[in-house]
Amino acid sequence: MRKRATAKEVAEAAGVSKWTVIRAFTPGASITDASRHKVLQAAEALNYSPNLLARSLATNITHQVAVFVDDFANPHKLPVLEMLTERLQAEGLLTVLININRHFDHVHALINADQRQFDAVILFGTAFREETLGDRRLGPGFPPMFVLARDSQIPGVPAIACDAELALRQMVDYLFDKGYRRPGFMTGARTLSTALGRRHHYANFWRQKGVESIVELNADRYSAEAGAEAARAYLSATPSSSRVDVLMCENDILALGAMDTARSEFGCRVPQELAVVGFDNIALGATPAYGLTTYEQPTYDMINTIVEMIIGARAVEAVTLPGHLVARLSA
Repeated sequence: MRKRATAKEVAEAAGVSKWTVIRAFTPGASITDASRHKVLQAAEALNYSPNLLARSLATNITHQVAVFVDDFANPHKLPVLEMLTERLQAEGLLTVLININRHFDHVHALINADQRQFDAVILFGTAFREETLGDRRLGPGFPPMFVLARDSQIPGVPAIACDAELALRQMVDYLFDKGYRRPGFMTGARTLSTALGRRHHYANFWRQKGVESIVELNADRYSAEAGAEAARAYLSATPSSSRVDVLMCENDILALGAMDTARSEFGCRVPQELAVVGFDNIALGATPAYGLTTYEQPTYDMINTIVEMIIGARAVEAVTLPGHLVARLSA
């Protein structure tokens, strides 16, 4: 195997110093056009590329961003990750995906991220807790953290999210105008994700319209199976005459699970007997089998905002952005 060319060898071939070679591959460094041209010609001839790992040791900048994910059962995650990684790569940043699970919790992942000197950490999941970031093992020099597509109540950790208050106002206005008066809401796992505000705003806007009773269904995780289980428990325990006439779920995958169970196991006609709405606008919800009414988050704008913060192109602060209602046949 051919030995990798070094900066010293490029310098000798170009007739310049090693530091001139380093400056030639450093954005914004001071170097004449003539010297850069000589270096790049020699580098091409030797098939040389700079050692980014060595450079990171000298600059303390790794150009790597860690993304923590803990709910892979949610199909909304994949298209967002595709868009996020593409945007980060366009800025020359490498994405490292960290799978948070029962064997590798958030604290261990955060410590590992610190040891690897990531430039930033993006929390893109559901189970992040304030006490996680207060762990005494996490030092003051920890990489900056951001929460994507979720609200955050954690001091110093800005969230870039869809405007939940605007979203739920639009959704409740739409459902009220359609004639629904017995609303229900299905929540996901009871973690920091409940700080999203969706449940709170949903209930609040219904109360403003004179509807005080909001039935709540609890799913223990974000998956179609969990949505089905929660719907099954509620429908089994509630006579048809007393059931909600519209069920909003905290996200689309819960809504699809609930809809499947309501139709296949209890014979409910959707939306005539039970309307179902979600949040996210995943591709499966748009299919004729579901025709799910939902709310689409401003994914591109959220990702662009968080990347601009990471590269220093805008101030680091919490940002909420408007999405839009997607009306279909389920409600």
